[in-house]
Amino acid sequence: MDEEYDVIVLGTGLTECILSGLLSREGKKVLHMDRNDYYGGESASLNLTQLYRKFRPNETPPSELGRDRDYNIDLIPKFIIASGELTKILVHTDVTRYMEFKQIAGSYVYRDGKISKVPSTEMEAVKSPLMGLFEKRRARNFFSFLQNWKDDDTTTQQGINLDKDSMKTVYEKFGLESGTQDFIGHAMALYLDDDYINKPARPTYERIVLYTQSMARYGKSPYIYPLYGLGELPQSFARLSAIYGGTYMLDKPIHEIVTDSDGKFVGVRSGEETVKAKQVIGDPSYFGAGAEGGKVRVVEEGKVVRAICVLKHAIPGTDESDSCQIIIPQKQVNRKNDIYIAAVSHTHNVAAKGIWIAIVSTIVETSVPERELLPGLQLLGSIHDKFVSISSLYTPTADGKSDNIFITRSYDATSHFETVVDDVQDVWQRVTGTPFSELNLKKTEVENLQE
Repeated sequence: MDEEYDVIVLGTGLTECILSGLLSREGKKVLHMDRNDYYGGESASLNLTQLYRKFRPNETPPSELGRDRDYNIDLIPKFIIASGELTKILVHTDVTRYMEFKQIAGSYVYRDGKISKVPSTEMEAVKSPLMGLFEKRRARNFFSFLQNWKDDDTTTQQGINLDKDSMKTVYEKFGLESGTQDFIGHAMALYLDDDYINKPARPTYERIVLYTQSMARYGKSPYIYPLYGLGELPQSFARLSAIYGGTYMLDKPIHEIVTDSDGKFVGVRSGEETVKAKQVIGDPSYFGAGAEGGKVRVVEEGKVVRAICVLKHAIPGTDESDSCQIIIPQKQVNRKNDIYIAAVSHTHNVAAKGIWIAIVSTIVETSVPERELLPGLQLLGSIHDKFVSISSLYTPTADGKSDNIFITRSYDATSHFETVVDDVQDVWQRVTGTPFSELNLKKTEVENLQE
């Protein structure tokens, strides 16, 4: 380990693996290290043995759950938006050749004590119990307004300025009920809370358009998911890095981030060895997250509680779906933040036949986090087993430009990867000094993503 690298990357989470893959592809000499003996870091997919080692170190998995190798259980529940930014990167880098994708069967929303499917066709919209007849007409006018909007044509704008008027103003213009606003803001624009309502409407407009475009791509739902679990994503970007000369070291403990007398990054020490590089990128756990003492490089912004639930049946009310997303808008259960359920099954090669994996998650608001998941857990029917984790959300205190130490953010509570890509783009710009857009992410059709 005595050669010098352009960049050392610490942790093989998805954010770090996308960055190392792209940096290697751009000709940088990259060394990628992880303290774990598996890829994925916080965004790994674990087999049963690894899952029990993490949550119940003194127990062995019960034989009734089937073969260890049939399981790839995600630690972080997220789906890929079919027309989103991650899809563009997957296509641009040709990482899709290492993976297969399957569609998520449906997206559901909780309202007045029961779940209903988010309509994916005109026919489903007409039959949907989410709105009454007159409200459906108002909602149709609202969606038609969004669909026809053109920035350079005032006749399409109905007197609304998306950059100045709040989303509240737009909702009121079309007379939409609060239940419909809930549904649009949380099940389509995918906001975690209601802060967006009083902000300018453009970001919400863009989110709804992204959702409807993604829904139109394959029908049923706007989401796709990789066979064998989300852990396939970081592994595929790691392959990309290796093709372009990136070096990987797993099961390598990191003992020290070495800096010079000015505090600038020099290298990384593992045991007696120190490897040098010009820059370092890594997840918060390698920079003092949760540790006392030393320089404060990351701060905690909140916590997420997640329950990985093993089911022996489909989630009730989802039409025996092999997969789904359920959103419980915060107002429905008197909370500040939504509760999400992401469910996949043996058809995605993540569990043994006849087994579903449902992950319930939310942002922690009280001193009893697990109890906050109850509204979601109660929708699952009989739960065979569950594994609960509480993770801190860390964010870096500095942009890294002065000391060449670039720290990524923790994986948030959103149900998709758009914020992960935001972080990738942000770190890329800081590390390379060039905008991510100059990578020329070509808008290739992604029909080949799904069998």
